[in-house]
Amino acid sequence: MKRRPRQFLRDSRSEAALFRRRALLGLLVAVVGIAVLGVRYWYLQVESFAELRTRSEANRVKLQPIVPARGLIYDRNGRLLADNMPAYRLELVSEQIEDLAATLQRLSALLPISEEELERFHELRRSKRAFQAVPLKLRLSETQVATFAVNRYRFPGVDVVPYLTRRYPYGELFSHVVGYVGRIDAADVQALDAIQYAGTTQVGKSGIERHYETQLHGAVGHQQVETNAEGRMLRVLERSPAQPGTNLYLTIDADLQAAAVAAFEGQPGAAVAVDPRTGEVLAMVSLPQFDPNVFVTGISHADYAELIGSPGRPLFNRALSGGYEPGSTLKPFVGLAGLELGVRRPETTVLSTGAYRLPNSSREYRDWRAGGHGRVDLREALAQSVNTYFYGLAVELGIGRLSGYLAGLGFGAPTGIDLEGEAGGVLPTPEWKRGMRNEPWYTGETVIAGIGQGYWVTTPLQLVQAMSILAADGMRHPLHLVRVTEPGLGGERQRFVPAAPPQRVVANAAHVAAVREGLVAVMHGPTGTARASAADSPYRIAGKTGTAQRVSRTGTAALDVNDLPFHLRNTALFVAFAPAEDPQIALAVIVEHGGSGSRAAAPIARRILDAWILREPRGELVAEGAQ
Repeated sequence: MKRRPRQFLRDSRSEAALFRRRALLGLLVAVVGIAVLGVRYWYLQVESFAELRTRSEANRVKLQPIVPARGLIYDRNGRLLADNMPAYRLELVSEQIEDLAATLQRLSALLPISEEELERFHELRRSKRAFQAVPLKLRLSETQVATFAVNRYRFPGVDVVPYLTRRYPYGELFSHVVGYVGRIDAADVQALDAIQYAGTTQVGKSGIERHYETQLHGAVGHQQVETNAEGRMLRVLERSPAQPGTNLYLTIDADLQAAAVAAFEGQPGAAVAVDPRTGEVLAMVSLPQFDPNVFVTGISHADYAELIGSPGRPLFNRALSGGYEPGSTLKPFVGLAGLELGVRRPETTVLSTGAYRLPNSSREYRDWRAGGHGRVDLREALAQSVNTYFYGLAVELGIGRLSGYLAGLGFGAPTGIDLEGEAGGVLPTPEWKRGMRNEPWYTGETVIAGIGQGYWVTTPLQLVQAMSILAADGMRHPLHLVRVTEPGLGGERQRFVPAAPPQRVVANAAHVAAVREGLVAVMHGPTGTARASAADSPYRIAGKTGTAQRVSRTGTAALDVNDLPFHLRNTALFVAFAPAEDPQIALAVIVEHGGSGSRAAAPIARRILDAWILREPRGELVAEGAQ
């Protein structure tokens, strides 16, 4: 007999209670979940609203710098010496690039990128933050821009950016005055204001470009742009324009600068021409020169090595930093010291027998003419460049008083011209020698100091400054290269005023007149050493020749400089101002290895003076309202 299955009775109340408990638990979980979501929603929408909105805007809106247009540089007549031209550069933003090495490799396959460009990129990238754009290649060609535009989608974080780059229309003619800009490197990043130079790729490296960098650069602007997910700009939301740099009108005259370079006919040396009435530099030449345009986008290692290794040292600014023994060009100022300090009078005469001896000494300090010049006063001592006159004068003055007085004329210190890197020369004193060589000063060194030899080191700027003082009747006007400034937004032009005011440095005008008479005799007197260079001149010149020996002769034998190797030949010097009665220009000329001041430097100076004084009258650009 089969057994029936056991029947179970349903417990409805138990099931209902269980259901209620489960439903309550589910409701509780749902309420807790909603509460958590609500709290989270409140936190995101209220508590973190500002932060999240900023992040969102940062993804959608980018703040881009607007690089200001660099100020232009003109000569005194408005001729453009440095301008800006549009170009394109390739930039990378590291934080937007997943694999930088692979990206650079693909870019190098697409565009010609040199090892030096990669090296500069990595050097600059290490000094910047990941979100900052770093230039990789400057001045892209139109073909390169088009090639990258087609492949733009393959390179997130890489873009072509338009910018203004520097151009020097006159090439090497103003290389040592205007200078040049170059690519910003890691050292520049540390020195420059990161905000003001955001987006800027070039900075002044030398000359006017460097000294007036702040004024020429201008003030950076900014714009907020909306971008898509790929980082490409959709529209500009807000814009704060950049302020262009200040335009500078220099004191330099382009025609005179070109005439000065041509006058040298390729010889190495320097020349500086100044308006003695104002201190304005009219021309400033250092030869050989170089093309500043090659530095703008970054010069290659090979080209830079070639410039550095050139025997002519074209990168060296001889006019600013060159140090030369002044030779006889110092004699006018030694003579002025004798008058001003009461040791000599203009009519005092000295007998030149061809040699000078100190008391109780057998050593002879020779004159350049065998047998001497006879009895001479200051006028003839300058006209004939009589060494004996100045040997004795230096001893009578003593090295302390002599050097002290010449320091007041600007020797032994930078002139303060508005360029970086000016040399100060050497003003010889016993203290200087003790500090440099730990040796005492000897009277014989005072003797040769009187004719500009020995430890003397002067610069072309110092020589032309001293001649300007004579031309201006004892007034010293600070040398400067900027004449007019003009705000980049088209503001009113203003005359540039040097920080230092004019200063009287020679007390007695009659003493200046006596020295000037001797300098005129150098050029126009029957015994003048440079009278050949003043022949047929329609105006009168005041000048002085000088020759700085690089080797000494032995015994009494004459030394023919033409028999010497080129690098050992004497340095030729000449200083002048003209017209002598109403000076409009003062000049210093240095010809390295020229041999003789009267044969090499004086003819060059004559051509430069003619180019200025005999030029056709023309209007010059001046500040409105300036006199």
